Amino acid sequence: MNGRERVGMAMRHQIPDRVPVMCQLALGHYFLNTGLPPHRIWFTSEGFAEALVMLQRRYRFDGILVNIPGRPEDMLDEVAEIAETRDAQQLTWRDHSITTIPWDDNPYHLMPDGSTPPRADFETIDPDHLEGLDLITGYIWGVYHIPRLVGKPKPGPLSEVPPYFFRAIDLVKAQVGNEVSVHGEVYSPFTHYVELIGYENALVSLLSDPEKAHALLDRLTLASVTWGVGQAEHGVDAVLMSSAFAGGPFLSPRMYRQFVLPYERRVTDAIKATGVPVYTHTCGSIGDRLPLMVETGTEGLDTLDPPPLGNTELADAKALIGEKVFIKGNMNAVELLAFTKPDQVIEHASDRIRIGMPGGGYILSTACSVAPRVEPWKLELLTPLAEAIGRYDS
Repeated sequence: MNGRERVGMAMRHQIPDRVPVMCQLALGHYFLNTGLPPHRIWFTSEGFAEALVMLQRRYRFDGILVNIPGRPEDMLDEVAEIAETRDAQQLTWRDHSITTIPWDDNPYHLMPDGSTPPRADFETIDPDHLEGLDLITGYIWGVYHIPRLVGKPKPGPLSEVPPYFFRAIDLVKAQVGNEVSVHGEVYSPFTHYVELIGYENALVSLLSDPEKAHALLDRLTLASVTWGVGQAEHGVDAVLMSSAFAGGPFLSPRMYRQFVLPYERRVTDAIKATGVPVYTHTCGSIGDRLPLMVETGTEGLDTLDPPPLGNTELADAKALIGEKVFIKGNMNAVELLAFTKPDQVIEHASDRIRIGMPGGGYILSTACSVAPRVEPWKLELLTPLAEAIGRYDS
């Protein structure tokens, strides 16, 4: 059985030959461990696809998450200068804006005057007139990780997918064929909302003007549906909806039901209508809202951070929702970074396998992204361990 078949069966609550292994890696982990220039990984589809496949093969993961859209082929032609320091690469664009790429962290972008990219003003933005969203650099950088979109067909929220968005997916699929499960990612409507007007302003606005917040969430859901369905129809094996800001302490369960659930439900319904599985990634404390997350119609939950980053115990989640959705994650990302001996990694991962595997529906993974400076040898232990103790036919 290959990785694609193995992950597919786990997502459908069927029994594969063994527990699948599939971790999401932080971008800084690719920067540190592939030998590829960071700007090439971040700003070219070819570099990103090469990094994804390189580490999937090294760690023998059963799946790959393509978690940023493809890039325009000539994007780096707009770069006037690339400089390197001890801490980062720095790209100066022809418009004099600057992208800084730390060797071990996500890039950040500054405007020509050195200011942070602008967000929309909640007080003045009109939900019925969202033309020019692609000119709001802070929003575009936040949800598409690019200074500006090229060739966006219509004004307002993304309603058609630029062809280059699919480039990284195509390159990955061409390299792995049918052997590895290839997943796409889309940001949730609530993530679009907080990136549009800024995190603090977004949270305050839910209290100050909930009616307008709902109107904006309603319109922004189009962007999530468009990109999620686009990937599903383009041949990915599953779509991950990233909803990082929907856990505690950002939102209470009551506010989750009000401002997250109905809009994520629209996204999951649209993606499931294509026949492609959809699952949800929410960081932090979600132990108090697992049933609410299931109500969105998602078919799986990813991360399930244990303490200290979250409050989810795998055994409790398995008992509460394990028959309704598949579960991916729960390895402690903080402890994995701190471990110094193979026996520590093996003991922790073995415990996750022992709890998660009964009845199927479990994918071994770190709770959130593998931190940039997690040593590769730790991840190299996971698939051999699953082969040794995670077999269903033993």
